[in-house]
Amino acid sequence: MRASSCRDAVYFSSMASEGEGCSGLRSRLEGPVLALWGKHDRDSDGWLPLWQHMEDCAAVAGLLWDRWLPWNVRRLIGAALPGGEADGRLLAVWLAGVHDIGKATPAFACQVEQLVDRMRREGLEMRTQSAMGPDRRLAPHGLAGQVLLGEWLEENCGWAPGQCEQFTVVVGGHHGVPPEYAQINALDDRGHLLRAPGASRAVWRRVQRELLEACAEEFGVRGRLAQWRAVKLPQPVQVLLTALVIVSDWIASNPELFPYHPLDVQRSSAERAAAAWRGLDLPAAWRPVEPAGSVQELFASRFALPKGAKARPVQEAAVELARSMQAPGLMVIEAPMGEGKTEAALAVAEIFAARSGAGGVFFALPTMATGNAMFPRLLKWLKKLPSLEGRAHSVLLAHSKAALNDDFADLMRSARPLAAVDADAERKDWRPSHEYREAMADLVAHTWLRGRKKAMLSSFVAGTVDQLLFAGLKSKHLALRHLAVAGKVVVIDEAHAYDTYMNVYLDRVLSWLGAYKVPVVILSATLPAARRRELVEAYAGAGAGTGDAPAGKEAFEAVAVAGEYPLLTAVSPGGSPVLRRPAASGRGAPVRLERLDDDLPALADRLSEELADGGCALVVRNTVKRVVEAARALREWFGDDAVTVAHARFLDLDRAANDKELLRRFGPPGEETDRPARRHIVVASQVAEQSLDVDFDLLVTDLCPVDLLLQRMGRLHRHQRGAGQRERPERLREPRCLVTGADWSRTVPVPVRGSVAVYKMYPLLRSAAVLLPHLDATADRPVRLPEDISPLVQGAYADGPAGPEEWAEALADARLRHQEYRDKQAEKAAKFTLGDVCKDGEPLFGWVAAGMGDADDTHAGRAQVRDSRESLEVVVVRRRHDGTLTTVPWLGKDRKGRELGGLDLPQDQVPASLAGRAAAASGLRLPREFSDGEVMDRAIGELEELYVPAWQSKDSPWLAGQLILALDEDCQTHLAGFQLRYSKSEGLEVTRA
Repeated sequence: MRASSCRDAVYFSSMASEGEGCSGLRSRLEGPVLALWGKHDRDSDGWLPLWQHMEDCAAVAGLLWDRWLPWNVRRLIGAALPGGEADGRLLAVWLAGVHDIGKATPAFACQVEQLVDRMRREGLEMRTQSAMGPDRRLAPHGLAGQVLLGEWLEENCGWAPGQCEQFTVVVGGHHGVPPEYAQINALDDRGHLLRAPGASRAVWRRVQRELLEACAEEFGVRGRLAQWRAVKLPQPVQVLLTALVIVSDWIASNPELFPYHPLDVQRSSAERAAAAWRGLDLPAAWRPVEPAGSVQELFASRFALPKGAKARPVQEAAVELARSMQAPGLMVIEAPMGEGKTEAALAVAEIFAARSGAGGVFFALPTMATGNAMFPRLLKWLKKLPSLEGRAHSVLLAHSKAALNDDFADLMRSARPLAAVDADAERKDWRPSHEYREAMADLVAHTWLRGRKKAMLSSFVAGTVDQLLFAGLKSKHLALRHLAVAGKVVVIDEAHAYDTYMNVYLDRVLSWLGAYKVPVVILSATLPAARRRELVEAYAGAGAGTGDAPAGKEAFEAVAVAGEYPLLTAVSPGGSPVLRRPAASGRGAPVRLERLDDDLPALADRLSEELADGGCALVVRNTVKRVVEAARALREWFGDDAVTVAHARFLDLDRAANDKELLRRFGPPGEETDRPARRHIVVASQVAEQSLDVDFDLLVTDLCPVDLLLQRMGRLHRHQRGAGQRERPERLREPRCLVTGADWSRTVPVPVRGSVAVYKMYPLLRSAAVLLPHLDATADRPVRLPEDISPLVQGAYADGPAGPEEWAEALADARLRHQEYRDKQAEKAAKFTLGDVCKDGEPLFGWVAAGMGDADDTHAGRAQVRDSRESLEVVVVRRRHDGTLTTVPWLGKDRKGRELGGLDLPQDQVPASLAGRAAAASGLRLPREFSDGEVMDRAIGELEELYVPAWQSKDSPWLAGQLILALDEDCQTHLAGFQLRYSKSEGLEVTRA
């Protein structure tokens, strides 16, 4: 036996000797109870006795508690119990052990006829499954187990019914949905489903009681139940225990880890569990150590600071505030673009994790593109953490197209697939590669932690904010999402980017995160003061700032009026907020604003004038249609080589290549940047607002909400280019922003229709109103960055008057319509939003009632937490004249230098892996024209005409289930009455046929 095998044997033996293990449950049972079955494989006819599965599940729960569950989760559970964490472990193991007691019922046992005969011979009579009829569905084994456990606690332990429910609901909800009262009442009226009528009823009652008695003794809770009777279990603790039982059950139900009957008589339960745990090889939770030393030393050791660079004031203040807080809680960091908020958040996360016992970090971003951009930065940070050295930790990129990300794909390739487990060998027939050994000492995308429901349980996650918002959506297996976030520090980036609909979910999630005492860091260029207070109050508690304590009230009122900038706001769960006002880095500059007529010839004339001596201009439009129209006009004026297009309507691979090219040409000064020597214009949609560290000499932007306009301005003179910006053309050394997308000649500006459709009229008019003094050329009032950022945002989102007196009527009308729109958004979102945290002891019955079923990360799933219409996503391929299919021809090469374009996609077999992945990476979301119900149905019907059976098998993971859009050799096609044309340089263009 290998050394690690010996260690596992000692560990499991010690568990058994303490009465907390699983080795003796069989010795406590005899007679009919041994005939009960818990698992059955219809293919092999193998089966597992119920007692064995209960024992396996309890063993896994103990291992998860000891070796995987973050300390902050263990502490939160233990804090609700008189014996602290020791009681928490006992309770978790016991509930995992008894979770399937509902299988000791006729309603469950009747499902496998050959096993029914065995039980009948032992006196466990029951009707056949067909004879039991539809009533059998009223007794799912989770609900049946909840009822049986409650009866036992009442009859044998003297518990009151109301006291039982907060514990038994964990058993009732272990399949993902806690029962509702109506379901419980329906089962109460059908006792024959729990115990067969007649003489056999007593036998059923006896085996149920015998199993529960044996579990109480074996798992060490017999002496604790009397004290637990007085406990009021908080709902967050009920959720976490439910999730832990679910995970334990899933692992213990894997026949590769826990083989079915017949059992090896030479193997003890401890050896069985030890072998399974080795086979699972689940990475442990992070055990962070608080970084010592100065802020400068911390940043120098974690991030690649330029030579001689110092941590910025915002970064210093954030770290010092984190260190000074009485307990880790919520920190809101508002600072200008380019101030290093991401690095500040990671430094704070490390401190918060060490002080709270969190076992990981989740970095939530607004889009897949921003998630992809963040993932390599997260990996670089992780590799600098001393607390990770020599130990494997699980890492995840959390969005639906993560497998197409090269960095994440590399991690997935390094991970060992879960294999069948031999009782006497650790890793028989498997030898780790050099790359895998390196990954195991560092970071892995663990095989078991993949899939929609388990993936977020990874220790370190970067992904879309949808994954966080799903924690506020009533859905199946919601408890798993709560366990995933409860054990991490949560960082929420670009908090200003979320609308009312999303904020309903975000606020509810924050309230639960506060209840779990999860540290949270929120990042934003700046927030409206009212929104800042909403975030702080949601986290601190529903009653925050409303009590009798004047200090508490004043503290929350200060959050709502604070106009300083940069600004840090921090609050511990249930506490009062504190504010810090660090200095800005001094990197900003005054930006001159000017109106520009919304006319393409006027735009071309002005750019020709401004770029006469060269330079790089960014033109940001609010809709893809306006991007394409402007780019086409500017190409006619300046030539194809002088204009680049960037928007979201590109193939996934093309968009990634576009982002990479933008960074190469317009990124920070350095050896890797190849900035155009002559004039160049990038015409982009909102994709230019976030994450891309690009730098332009001149900005032209459509009118948009002022916080987003400031984000766009953050791409203007973002980096120093020579002393006094001497490396920029002389006329472009002063940053200037031209604002278009509106008819400025009217008494009240009239934004273009596309902008109103995207942002609504009221935010656009408020933005124009606060910008008006800066747009007046005679006033000589440039926007001072960063000093004017907060005043502009607070003015735009305040309730008071704005703009000239003659604007008042238009603003009032727009405000009324906007408030109606926001109210409808909030009402729509609230329909499926999780309820508030209830008082301690209130069971989770009906917790996700009337929910959405399963939440998922498809576009349809994301629409559950975003106020967006469902749209179609397709995989784009090329159809040759002879009807054969290939990947589109221009895709370039992968990291290994292999060509991705023009690869054959045979229709009579599964395409080669490289071709399949290249095709899947050519995904494209069709625009709004295809979101209309009738048009969408017609489009789906036409797309399904290209159905390739060979691509639907399990051997075709990249293409199975995908809708395929085939372009002809001219990159065109027709779909649902529209003409579609695609080009690598302009993306998708849609016109009516």
